[in-house]
Amino acid sequence: MASKRNSQNKNATDNIGSTPKNFVVPVLLLHLRDWNAHGYELMQKLVQFGITSVDQGNFYRILRQLEKDNLVTSTWDTTSSGPAKRIYSITSAGEEYLDVWANSLNHYQKMLDQFFSIYSNFFVPPGITPKKEEKKSEEKLPQRKGSKKL
Repeated sequence: MASKRNSQNKNATDNIGSTPKNFVVPVLLLHLRDWNAHGYELMQKLVQFGITSVDQGNFYRILRQLEKDNLVTSTWDTTSSGPAKRIYSITSAGEEYLDVWANSLNHYQKMLDQFFSIYSNFFVPPGITPKKEEKKSEEKLPQRKGSKKL
């Protein structure tokens, strides 16, 4: 029983700070909504967005799965010099899926706002700043005759 709990705690701490794998999907769709792009450009956009935990092999598997799910399409671009590149585009089903994600994330954002509001109130009571606290504690100290307040 204890080993199972330790395993669950380890899994929870391993996931802290990492990006959920499925969060890559809406970010990719979001970038494809405004323009078509090849895989390397999309990988750069993920990194700029802050998602650095996806390796190249998994990244292209995700794109292929999105294509199988009809959320994106791809065509070969042979117009530039060098090897042909796949250019990815979002489909109407992909746009609908992105809307579902956006609505869900909006809901989670509201919950996170509430969480941080409660969290910050717990650690910093409203209306009290450290300077006021220092002044209050100074006022409570007894003053000796001849001593000056700083």
